[in-house]
Parts: sequence; C-alpha cells; structure tokens
Amino acid sequence: MSAHFHWFLPTYGDSRNLMAGGHGSLMSGDRRADLRYLKQLAGAAEINGFEAVLTPTGLWCEDAWLTTAALIDATETLKFLVAFRPGLTSPTLAAQMAASFQWHSQGRLYVNVVTGGEASEQRAFGDFLTKEARYERGDEFLTVVRRLWESDEPVNFSGSHVRVEDAVLGRRPDPLPQVFFGGSSPAAGTVAARHADTYLTWGEKPDAVAEKISWIAGLAEREQRSLDYGIRLHVIARETSEQAWAEAGRLLSGLDPQTVAAAQANLARSESEGQRRMLDLHGSGAAFDNAADPHSLEIYPNLWAGVGLVRGGAGTALVGSYAEVAERIAEYHRLGLDHFVLSGYPHLEEAYHFGEGVRPHLARLGLIDQEPGGDVVHGAFLPPLRAASS
Repeated sequence: MSAHFHWFLPTYGDSRNLMAGGHGSLMSGDRRADLRYLKQLAGAAEINGFEAVLTPTGLWCEDAWLTTAALIDATETLKFLVAFRPGLTSPTLAAQMAASFQWHSQGRLYVNVVTGGEASEQRAFGDFLTKEARYERGDEFLTVVRRLWESDEPVNFSGSHVRVEDAVLGRRPDPLPQVFFGGSSPAAGTVAARHADTYLTWGEKPDAVAEKISWIAGLAEREQRSLDYGIRLHVIARETSEQAWAEAGRLLSGLDPQTVAAAQANLARSESEGQRRMLDLHGSGAAFDNAADPHSLEIYPNLWAGVGLVRGGAGTALVGSYAEVAERIAEYHRLGLDHFVLSGYPHLEEAYHFGEGVRPHLARLGLIDQEPGGDVVHGAFLPPLRAASS
C-alpha cells in the first residue's frame, strides 16, 4: 500500500533555526508567515508531491480555517489538514464550515481535531473545562458533526456538554473530510476509536509507536471500526548522512541554555500525556550542551530528539541521508503507519530536500506510486515523453 505524505504550514513564522514555544506558548520565526510566504510554502508542498499541509491551532499561530481558505485559490490539488478545537465553536457551525470548505475547494479538506492540552490556553479562549471533560465534550461534539455530515435528517442531541435541536446542513460535505485525531491518554484513545479516520501520533521510537497502534486498534475493534495511522515528524535529509548530522549540529549550536531551560520548564507544566512522552525522550534537557555531538540526542537510528528541547508538540526529527530517511520511513510504514506529516527548518527549503532527495528512494521502496517508466521530477511523477504520432 502506498503511503501518504503531508507537509506543515508554520503559520506563526519560519526560520533557519529551531524556534522555542508552541503547544500553548507563543512562538514566532524570523520569516514572517504572511500570505505571500504561505503561498510559497503551499506551492512548494504541491510541487514536491505532498498530499496535504497541516496547520496548527492555538494562541501562538494564525487561525487555521481563515488561513487555509485564503490558500485554496493559490493551489490546484493540495489538500488542507485544518486543526481546530471542539468546544470553541458549535458542532453545527463546525460541520457547516467544513461543508463550505469542501464546496469551495472541490473536496480538499481534512480536519485535525485537537481537544486542547493546556488548561491555561483553553481558559484564554473562554474554556474552563478540565482535561477529562474536554475529551467528553469532544466525543459529543464529533457525534453531532458526524451525524450532520452523514444524514439529511435533523439532528437532536442532548449531552453533558453539547446540545442541539433540529440541526441540519444546507449542504453536506462531499467527500466527507477525513478526521485526524491524536492523544496518548486513555480518554484520547476512546474518542479516537469512536470518531477518527486516522489516529496521529508524535514521533516516538518504533516499539512505542507499535504499542500505540495496537492499543488504538483494540479500542477501535470494540467499536466495530478500523482506522488508518499516521505520525508527525520533522525531517533533516541531505545527500549524505554527514551533511544531515552537520545540519542537526548547526541547529543545536544555535540554542542557548537559558532558552532551553525556560522552554522545558514551561512544557513540564503541560497536561498532555503526549507532551510528557516527548520530554522523556531527551531527559527534559537536563544535560543540554549546545556544543555536544548531535548524535547524543539520537534516541534510535536516525531519530533525533533535539527539536523537543525548545519546541512543544512534535519534538523529534528523522536525520540522515536521503536513502536513510526513506528506509526509516519504510520501517515505520511496516508497523502500520500510512500517513507521514513532516516538516523542517526552514519549511520552504526542506520541502525541496524531501521532494527531490527522499521521494525517489521512497518510489524505489514501493511506498509511493510512480508512472510506469516515469521519472521523479521535483517530487512529481511524470510519464515518459512520447514521440508525436505521424
């Protein structure tokens, strides 16, 4: 089975260096994420064969719905994996927004449902529920959204957190948006099993990822459902392994101990189980040394935990030659992962490194489709030239 590759839109800004923050904390890059730059990024993702781009959600970035809607006309086939939080809007309005997006984009919407891992950030949005209650609300929210998407009948629902009466859509989304959902807590697993199409995990070691897949698959089986699985990773790929690790070393050398300490202290307060697991991968930065060999943060062959020293959320990167990165992706794919949501610093240049360097190796490994006899050019698969008929 072919794998699906997605890229990331850093709507808070971009940089040649690691940026501190995210996952509830403000962050910004020295490249402004204005519409002109985001159009460049979306175009680069499309040119290099990525299926969709993920946008973040939170106080620290631009609104995902508005930003991606502004990019529809700047692209042709690229899909948009829009992150949003249930509870900050009504389920009927969210279902309607998705239907409108599908109509105007001609079916290019995926959604990433994020319950919210930081109580302080949720309170800033006017949401004062506990973590467990947020998952309960997410379950009810997605129940209503699914019914609205899948049926013409009016929806009536009364739960502990969500209540609607005679809710209907003037237009149902076609096709139905694929729902991505992540989370490492028991409550997250329950909601994913009931409502997700694709369960998304951050980049942990293969054995930990395999355990997560098994866990969610078991929960989904009880719900008489089956899911796809995906992983969120950064990537530093170069022609040679030495070049890739030199780039990881450059990123590491650009950090200072004070920035790392402040980021780790902030992330340690997170309510997110997934964030705790990310912090455990590098020991919460206790032994940070920006002059250290970057391999000291290699927690598995080609899997580097350096990003998580300062960035919340996804904190690991695949580092290696184009061939090595492709082989590691193939290893994760064999575990049952079909979706790879990737990013790099800076996102524009790294999209081309992946498209031009890694994708040809993925094609040879059978992980992406290729026209018979075709060539890989800038990540796009082109048929061979044919002589004009006489």
